[in-house]
Formats: sequence, C-alpha cells, structure tokens
Amino acid sequence: MILVVCLNPALDVTHYVSAVDWAGVNRPTAVHTRPGGKGLNVARTLHALGADVLLMGLAGGDTGRAVEAALRQAGVPSALIPISGLTRHTFTVVDDAGTTASFNEAGPEVTAHEFDSLRMAYLEALATTDAVVLSGSLPPGLPVTTYAALIQAAAAAGVPVLLDSNGAALLQGVSAGPAIVKPNLDELAGATGKILSASGTVCAAGTVCAAHTVDRAAVREAATELRAAGADAVVASLGPAGLLAVTAEGCWHAWPSAVAAGNATGAGDAVAAALVHGLVARRPWDERLRHAVALGAAAVAAPVAGEFRRESYLDGLRPVAVRLEEVR
Repeated sequence: MILVVCLNPALDVTHYVSAVDWAGVNRPTAVHTRPGGKGLNVARTLHALGADVLLMGLAGGDTGRAVEAALRQAGVPSALIPISGLTRHTFTVVDDAGTTASFNEAGPEVTAHEFDSLRMAYLEALATTDAVVLSGSLPPGLPVTTYAALIQAAAAAGVPVLLDSNGAALLQGVSAGPAIVKPNLDELAGATGKILSASGTVCAAGTVCAAHTVDRAAVREAATELRAAGADAVVASLGPAGLLAVTAEGCWHAWPSAVAAGNATGAGDAVAAALVHGLVARRPWDERLRHAVALGAAAVAAPVAGEFRRESYLDGLRPVAVRLEEVR
C-alpha cells in the first residue's frame, strides 16, 4: 500500500474563461469543483493508476465534508481526521491561452491534539505500508519539523518516503533522510538560494518561458546540495523542459518530445505519483523518470488537477527521452 499524507487538503475550484478582465465581470465557460491539495491530487492519480492507496489527512467543516464526499464518490480510500477548523478552498483561473492563475488559502489552524490523532493513525498504518508520500503545505499551527518527524517514524518502520513541500518544512524534511525529494524550480531555488535560470530569474511555479531558460548545471548543483543534506535522491521539475534527477547512480535528464498545452496545475503531483509508483514497483531510474514525464504531460492535457488523460499517458511514454548525464 502507498500511504499519502495530505495535512492541508482543499476544495479546488477551477474557472475557465476566454480571457480575464481584471477590472470587470468575468463569466466562466466551465467550472470544475474537485477535492484538491497536492496530496489529494497524488492519491487520486495513484488510484487511477490502479495502485493500492490510502489518503490520510485532516478535514473540517462543510468544505471538509464536501472533500470527503467527493473522495468517496471517486472511490479513493481515505482516512481523514476531523478538525474544528474549516478546510480551505483553492481557486484557479485558466484562460484560452493556457495562462493559469491560482489563489490558495493558507488553511485552518490545526491544534496539537488534532495532529496527534493523525500521528497515531499514521504510525499504525505504517505496518502495512510500502511507501509514504508527504505532499503539500503545512497548515497553520503545525511546526516546520512536522514532516521531518513523520519521515523519521517511517524510517524507523523501514518505509521509504517521497517528500514534496517547500520552504522550511522542505529543508527540515530533507534532513530526516527521505528516499525522494521532488521540488520544482521555485522550491529548489528557495531551499538553496541558487539562481536556476539563465536570465537570473526563476519563472513562476517552476515553469519555463522564452525569456527564462533553465540552467541545468545550476539545477544539478542545487539538487546535489539537497542530496548532501540528507535526501537519497532529488528529482527537480523543470516545467516543459522535463525532469532532472540526482541519484546514487548519477544525474539523469528526462524530457518530453513536445510541450503539452493545457492546465499545468497538478502536473507536479502526477510526477510525484509516478515516482512513488515506480519506487514501489522497483523500476530502474530511467523508467521511473520516463513514466513521470509522460504522466505529468498527460495531467497538463486534462482539464482538472488530479486527473490525467490515459491515452496521452500511454502514448507519451515512448517519445520521452532519458539521458544519464553524469555517473557517480
């Protein structure tokens, strides 16, 4: 079983518009409401892949009940601990050009007692778990050492962990020795203080644009720093330029044959799902990365975060290029 922990889930609302008028009224052409948050996206993707998955997290109020109901309807097994605060909303606007703007609430305050209930359930679940995914931001009230403590508990049980977070929670988690850390460019730059694009600016949400070309040598150096700090492997998302992985075997670059058009929200979560799925299946690194790039691109092609087009995923596997750039 793959245990996915989402401490800050959300009810994710996506509006599609022809173009955004920031000074006027906007009338969406389509609206999608789904359970969201990075961990929920990972769990839904793993479930769609046919993996044995359990989502564990915190949920409160009407929003939390809506998230639970949607997960039941989707058939995603979950064990959400009730909290007194109201589960947050996230709001995404996508225009016809594929430009995406996201508005993410911080989330409810979580008490020590509420988290302790989750921690006890987590420790019990580790006995039947093959891998853990810790994904997303920490809600207010939880210390930055939260992920580190969960990784240490998993390590004591002999269970590998994939960590996908940011800021101080990411750095503290890395020090606890996760099997895989999956930052995007912004997260990697924030963790290491390095400039990762040739123009001297990291593109928003770790994406690549014409004015900002990713400096793969700088990314490799930054990922190597995180690995030296405790992670077994670091897989950095380069946006349309693919993935760069620094592992015990060496440094790999994997990239798609063409840039996928669509909503990139949740593509990184699809990458995380593919990586942990490959970890449990014991795929070699080149195959893990091939599946991760193809699944991430398929998620971009889908209209809603946490979903992917299966045909796009399967058709996209063969054209993915994977190269071992440096042997360790």
